[in-house]
Amino acid sequence: MADNYPDSPLVTIVIPCRNEEASIAECLDSISSQTITDTEILVVDGRSTDTTRDIVLAKGEVDNRIQLLDNPKGIVPGALNVALDKAKGKWLVRVDAHCTVSDDYVERLVSLLETGVGGAGGRKTGVGKTITGKAIALAMSSKAGVGGSAYHHAETVQYVDHVPFGAYPVELARSVGGWNERLSVNQDFEFDQRIRAEGRELILDPSIVIDWENRQSFEALARQYHRYGRGKTRVMQLHPGSIKVRHLVAPMFVVAIVAAVMPWRWKYLSVARGLLAGSYASVIAAAGLAAGKSLPRRQRWRVAASLVIMHIAWGLGFWHGMYDLVAGQADKAIVDADRLGSGSPTVE
Repeated sequence: MADNYPDSPLVTIVIPCRNEEASIAECLDSISSQTITDTEILVVDGRSTDTTRDIVLAKGEVDNRIQLLDNPKGIVPGALNVALDKAKGKWLVRVDAHCTVSDDYVERLVSLLETGVGGAGGRKTGVGKTITGKAIALAMSSKAGVGGSAYHHAETVQYVDHVPFGAYPVELARSVGGWNERLSVNQDFEFDQRIRAEGRELILDPSIVIDWENRQSFEALARQYHRYGRGKTRVMQLHPGSIKVRHLVAPMFVVAIVAAVMPWRWKYLSVARGLLAGSYASVIAAAGLAAGKSLPRRQRWRVAASLVIMHIAWGLGFWHGMYDLVAGQADKAIVDADRLGSGSPTVE
């Protein structure tokens, strides 16, 4: 492998990362074994303080397609733009630092790109390593948790408004200006909106699977979804047409909770509160039980808890983002420092 590095590779594979010593080796092994070997593998590191860089350099000694690049800005869009600037390939495929993919993953994405679409992606499947992590993975595959985000639960090939860890023609990505570095979250969704504005379609093939290590605790899940909701408001400002009714459900749910706990003097308030609480609890319980069938019976509550956390954290984040807009702080960085390379596509 080390003697076959192409001068002009067909595919540039990009892996943004920071402090990913626990997962980067497995990720690179799955990329090095791809059926398409005409590739360059650019690992763009955001100044890791663990052994991530040492692991990447060691892997590069075995497979000299692997290159370590520096990302001084420390955010995902910065890493993607560093790679886009250096890319020699015709196609660019982004892979998350704690994802693993099948051996034909890149080949199948390239086959989709060769049909003329603007971007292609597969189905993102959460991987839990703790009992809570497994519950979170199940919640993220439920429509009750992620709504219309087809890449979590789609079963048929379809055109979509966003793909996770997308693959794109390099020249098209350059022509739209790369990734917006004023967005430390939601930059992948915003980028896809500019691709679509060029009249190019995005295609999702759910049989192309991305195994992605999701958050493993409720606290980490809450932080993640708060960031998602907060960042969504900036995308809403940049691309008003991308907002759909489903995006406003969680924020309105938060408003309903606040209204329900306020000491209003209204004779029908207790009835309204009861109906709200009862209806929501019934929906969440049913969705949690349906999604959590693979868990031990005593642990299925964790799926329902994950759904509630996702809804409330995203809704609170949205209102935090609205405050940012009003206060003129919309471009303030929202960096998840301990998981920068995780990419974590925006909840739609």
